[in-house]
Amino acid sequence: MKRLSDQLLALPPSATIAVSNKAKALRASGRDIIILAGGDPNFDTPQHIQEAAFAAVRNGDTHYPGPTKATHASAEAIAAKYERDTGLTIDPSSQVIITPGGKWALNLALNAIVNPGDEVLYLEPVWVSYPPMITLAGGVPVPVSLPSATNFTLTAAMLREKITPRTKAIMVTSPNNPTGRVLTRAEIDDLVAVAIEADLYVIYDELYEQLVYDGEHYPLAAEPGMAERTITINGLSKAYAMTGWRLGWMVAPPAITQLAGKLHSQTVTSASSFGMAALTAALNGDHACVAEMKASYQARRDFMVPALNAIDGIECRSIEGAFYLFPRFTHTTLDSLTLAERLLEEAEVAGTPGIAFGTSGEHHLRFSIATAMVDLEKAVDRLAAVVPTL
Repeated sequence: MKRLSDQLLALPPSATIAVSNKAKALRASGRDIIILAGGDPNFDTPQHIQEAAFAAVRNGDTHYPGPTKATHASAEAIAAKYERDTGLTIDPSSQVIITPGGKWALNLALNAIVNPGDEVLYLEPVWVSYPPMITLAGGVPVPVSLPSATNFTLTAAMLREKITPRTKAIMVTSPNNPTGRVLTRAEIDDLVAVAIEADLYVIYDELYEQLVYDGEHYPLAAEPGMAERTITINGLSKAYAMTGWRLGWMVAPPAITQLAGKLHSQTVTSASSFGMAALTAALNGDHACVAEMKASYQARRDFMVPALNAIDGIECRSIEGAFYLFPRFTHTTLDSLTLAERLLEEAEVAGTPGIAFGTSGEHHLRFSIATAMVDLEKAVDRLAAVVPTL
């Protein structure tokens, strides 16, 4: 048989999915595993959003959604949100693409701007899918490693050190997965200054922007000189508890969405038509449900951070956004892969190894707090019994 794809053979599997799958397999075998490795909210999708999708199906909205980028109503809803956030007016027919999940929006963005050999910077620790996405788009992933000792703070000097004549773009997430950091005003200023002086695109992933507890989220496209070079990525998965709906979007200058739309139409065609009805209801509807879920995550954070810091051998900074903690394990020589394995087997708590998010994540684990408080309380008790012995 002829050789299969070298590119895909070299592509690493998702570490977060791998840990979650192993934990679920152990749970299926009868063990009482507490899974804190994934990022799936333990809430159901709000009722009014569900009803919008059901109504669309009942009304026969089960066909192609017309223009493959988005239905008129859903594109208008995204454009209205974008204007509320940034103060900028965009053309929903030429600057919005709705995608089956935020991951596909990121892939479209990269494929629209990257030529073979172009370098794309990303801030590390980084969500595990960024480097493989860059590679699949023909680019070269270049990490900008943010040190744990400074709470993963970004500076202009760190970016400038990595820029070469081949650098095309920077990928940024705020709030960050896995660290829970929200970029400060100073960090945004540094990012903007470097992007403009080096003439770079910025792919700005705002998936967790409605889950900010401390500080302020700054929409990057609103910054002077950034609208023409910013590709804004967002979606419904986290803030609206809609991970299984697979609904995301990108907003970008028309030249970029035109190219991204070509790939979109030749691959997935579109997101689902009734999914777009749900998206419209989510963005245009009552946001009390989002506020309630956010308050719950904040309460869990406020419980977990001091509880973990009380355990000998764990140092856990508070988080400003998202729903992940990224504690550092200070009294063990175990690497994060081995540490995650030991805690899964001995404490029956599943976390994601920090090394999966880049070298600056070593000696950390990522714990999701998007799960019930009772499970978080049990996890703390189990970690307290095991971590000091490692």
